[in-house]
Amino acid sequence: MKEQKRKIAIVIPAYRVKNKITQVLNSIQDNVNYVIVVDDCCPQESGKLVESQEFPSIEHLEVIFHQENKGVGGAVVTGYKRALELGCDVVVKVDGDGQMDLDYLPKLIAPILSGESDYAKGNRFVDFKMLRQMPKIRLIGNSILSFLLKAVSGYWNIMDPTNGYTAIGKEALKNINLEKLSERYFFESDMLINLNIHKRAVKDIPIPAKYDDEESSLSVTKIIFQFPFYLMRGGCRRIFLKYYIYDFNMASIYLIFGIPLLIWGTSFGLYQWWWHVHHSTFASTGTVMLAVLPLILGTQFLLQAIHIDIQSNSDSHK
Repeated sequence: MKEQKRKIAIVIPAYRVKNKITQVLNSIQDNVNYVIVVDDCCPQESGKLVESQEFPSIEHLEVIFHQENKGVGGAVVTGYKRALELGCDVVVKVDGDGQMDLDYLPKLIAPILSGESDYAKGNRFVDFKMLRQMPKIRLIGNSILSFLLKAVSGYWNIMDPTNGYTAIGKEALKNINLEKLSERYFFESDMLINLNIHKRAVKDIPIPAKYDDEESSLSVTKIIFQFPFYLMRGGCRRIFLKYYIYDFNMASIYLIFGIPLLIWGTSFGLYQWWWHVHHSTFASTGTVMLAVLPLILGTQFLLQAIHIDIQSNSDSHK
């Protein structure tokens, strides 16, 4: 298939973006075949606003309405399904709040069209001047999440994993069970976890974000209390499927021995420390070794498993 004949679709989840959605649509260039706006039961009726206007540069515009709010992930999945029905080869997810610069769209989809990558995502952490525009609390939160999601998703070579400016190839999209993806704020992270399970290549594309007066529906409270659970569940699922169902290698063995040894060494050591402090006695050398040796071995085994995980991700990009 020639590159110029590839069908490109943009999926835009619309919720409380009435003030920005038309600006986003007007900035779409004529190299896009389909634009799918998913009104996620928006109280501002963003979808009806889109339907009432014309956008000459858009070849085919379609608005889908949800009868109930499903969250950003649920809206994007609806758009993904429609894009597959339309036979699109690359599907780009763009938010309707105007933060994503569509001038960078060709760079975002280029590695997918060339076959270099299956999934491409924006990375805001490359331009210091643009980072200064990012709200400080969001910058700190993204930095912490970036590290945690590297471990959980297995993509140790990427930054800014929660970035929602993404593009995915048709074959990679078909691999993913869209019905099982998280429907709300964990959506982008869940996508990365599922892509890693299927050994799909992911590439970072330096793209600055634009911050203005957009209204965010993201709840900091939900992030603090819900994300740790989602991270733990997603990480365990990825490790189980990748290293015990779809494959079995030395990382699998290191994890089998490393985790119990680390848990035993830590719990036994803490208990002995508490007991001897409480009774004002000193632990024997043998007791200390029963805690320290498993702790050291467990840590070394886990570090080896992480090394293999990093290496396996690097190999998938070759």
